[in-house]
Amino acid sequence: MPLEKPVLPLPRHLLADFGPLYAANAVVGFLFAASGPVAIILSVGARGGLSESDIASWIFGAFFLNAFIGIVFSLLYRQPLVFFWSIPGTVLVGPALGHLSFPEVIGAFLATGLLMLVLGLSGWVRRAMAVLPMPIVMAMVAGVFLRFGVDLVFAVRDGFWIAAPMVATFFALAAVPRLARLLPPLIAALIVGAIAIWALGSFTPPAGALFAVAQPNLYVPEFSAAAMVELVIPLAITVLVVQNGQGIAVLVASGHQPPTNAIAVGCGIGSLVAGIFGTVSTCLTGPTNAILASSGETHRHYTAAVFLCLIAIPFGLLAPFFTRLMLATPPAFIATLAGLAMLRVLQTAFQASFREKFSFGALICFLITVADVPILRIGAPFWGLVLGLAASYLLERDELKQAKP
Repeated sequence: MPLEKPVLPLPRHLLADFGPLYAANAVVGFLFAASGPVAIILSVGARGGLSESDIASWIFGAFFLNAFIGIVFSLLYRQPLVFFWSIPGTVLVGPALGHLSFPEVIGAFLATGLLMLVLGLSGWVRRAMAVLPMPIVMAMVAGVFLRFGVDLVFAVRDGFWIAAPMVATFFALAAVPRLARLLPPLIAALIVGAIAIWALGSFTPPAGALFAVAQPNLYVPEFSAAAMVELVIPLAITVLVVQNGQGIAVLVASGHQPPTNAIAVGCGIGSLVAGIFGTVSTCLTGPTNAILASSGETHRHYTAAVFLCLIAIPFGLLAPFFTRLMLATPPAFIATLAGLAMLRVLQTAFQASFREKFSFGALICFLITVADVPILRIGAPFWGLVLGLAASYLLERDELKQAKP
């Protein structure tokens, strides 16, 4: 069987394995997922012309539906296996919404989910992950993420009294690792930004009730050739190679043996179900699982994942409330939060792209992606991958031959 065997029977001593340390890790991990990454969804959605209802439905699927997958997998494999949504995938969707309808994008979500499900069930995930040179893939990621770093600079310029204190707080805490472990810099920046908004009176809630419970949208997908070509392969790559690769790496470093094929199956199922509600592809989250596995006994880490998912369920149910709350803040607040969340990821992407082999192909991929010029109504990230690979094939053949399968 390609799928890794779960650990049976299910744990009978879940509460005994749980404890204050694992609860604290779960809360910190959840706050991370519900701050900067959610700001990225809001930024992409607003820029892509999505309505408040569309964004709330997206967040509902990202938290409420994916939380159940995380609970099941964490219990079956006794590891912290939290599934949320693909941040690189979210960023990829932004430019696509400029020339594709949301139902067409959702059709691509479903097709990506089916592809990942087939790869997971067939056991081909490891081979698929090795097909593309990682530097070229990460150059595409760096290209699509770059705008968030630039928007962070613009946010300081345009909303100085909100953005500047957030940035200063983030770097001040990040410079002191002991304090950063107690209060993550991104969470501290969010708190400082909220205080600045309150002090400036910049909070502008929409008319009507602010509090609301989820009434998620069910979309009828459209399967267009343009959306399939532009989004499916890049989305699958960002999930299986970038996001899952990162999540698996942090778990291995913490002493776990993640079930690679089963994780791909979980991503496929999550993408098929959540996609109907307008949510981008499901993935194994790297930073959140890293927080859950950062301390404590290895065999008890799964309890933190289960607790985090139990927190995520009500958050998803209240997605319209949190969406309205965030959209009522100044644009500089969301741009700063999203930009700060992206800094380390952007740094990692650049290091992986230009550190060693395939650097010329990575450069071509990066430039084309940043230029963001669609060809044949197909977005630039796809062409960045294609032309970056072509450049490496022409000029870096020796490195291609030396690459391990």
